[in-house]
Amino acid sequence: MSKETKRILFQIVLFIATFISTTIAGNEWVHSRSIFTTPDYGWHDFVNGLSFSVPLILILTFHEFGHYFVAIYHKVKTSLPYYIPIPPIPFLSLSIGTMGAVIRLRSRPYSNVQNFDIGLAGPLAGFVVAIALLIYGFVTLPPPDYVFQFHPEYREFGLNYADTVYTPGYKRVQQERMLAEFKKEIREGKVEDPPDTTKLTPELARITDVQFGTNLAFLVLGKVFADPERIPNPHEMMHYPILLACYIALFITCLNLLPVGQLDGGHVVYGLFGFRSHKIIATTAFIALMFYAGLGSSFISFSQPKEELLLWLVVYVFLFFIAFKGLRLSTKDTWMYVLIVVATQLVLMALVPGIHGYEGWLFFGVIVGRFIGIQYPPAEIELPLDSKRIILGWITLLIFILCFSPAPIVIQ
Repeated sequence: MSKETKRILFQIVLFIATFISTTIAGNEWVHSRSIFTTPDYGWHDFVNGLSFSVPLILILTFHEFGHYFVAIYHKVKTSLPYYIPIPPIPFLSLSIGTMGAVIRLRSRPYSNVQNFDIGLAGPLAGFVVAIALLIYGFVTLPPPDYVFQFHPEYREFGLNYADTVYTPGYKRVQQERMLAEFKKEIREGKVEDPPDTTKLTPELARITDVQFGTNLAFLVLGKVFADPERIPNPHEMMHYPILLACYIALFITCLNLLPVGQLDGGHVVYGLFGFRSHKIIATTAFIALMFYAGLGSSFISFSQPKEELLLWLVVYVFLFFIAFKGLRLSTKDTWMYVLIVVATQLVLMALVPGIHGYEGWLFFGVIVGRFIGIQYPPAEIELPLDSKRIILGWITLLIFILCFSPAPIVIQ
């Protein structure tokens, strides 16, 4: 068996594993049936997850083969896509089953035009498929009372359930109810090694609330194609598998189109504006993202004791330093940027106590700064883009704006 055959077989195995893991994750998101905690989990559960996994993998596949076929067109050697599965993990109920997919270029593109074409082909292809599926999802939305099959306790509040069930008071009542049921099971001997009931509080029966954000693509298409009464509440979108798959795919597209390093967005910005302008745009975008991400960070709470605040502040500054190393500045300049950004954040948080960014962007920024880098290496050959490429480049940047969500997923 040749080395190439082994590689293709490995890629097939990865695809199958990703298909299985995303299908399992889809059923858990939509129907709250975990393969680890549902005793009667069976084939019907797996089939129920297909409505999530199929559209998600379809969008990812078009994205990666967009890169692949354009690379082949430019005679740049490349691999078929490597799908990256996330296997089911006990107690990790918020997995989507995959970290996406990648292709590996086996020869370096020699010009900025090749990099540009390969970079934008994936997001364009994936976006077109995502929009088509999203329109289908909005046109075929179930009736408003669809959500009651997942939350029958909402039915007593009617279609205006959102005015009640997401309030702190209602959650407190639900926590107390769950705790009372747990204590009853302890009294009836249904719980092995029962805890000391005097130490149980409603907070231990915490209800996890997952709220999905939105983006301009969702807002616009929802207004045009959906019945307003059927559009899901952001707290319940996980029960709408096609919309959920499209939202996640668009979010992944957004991540790829950040105008930094050699992400797809970095290729596009480099092609449109050149090496020097890319450096300025990428640096500015990265610092702005990190600044926004850290506002209201859980690392910095002025209500905690000073000793703890100082400790977490040190950890926070260290994370920023790791991320800002991706700017490829001297150590002195890196520390200067870090301290200026953190100091400005602290002042703003003190002046506006309720201000909040999105902490998830903070960890993504650390990954980008540490492993991907912010700057872009100069191409061997610099060629001007023709008018068609310039138009496609600006369309791709517009796609980034349409897919961007300030707070993609909020877990409370």
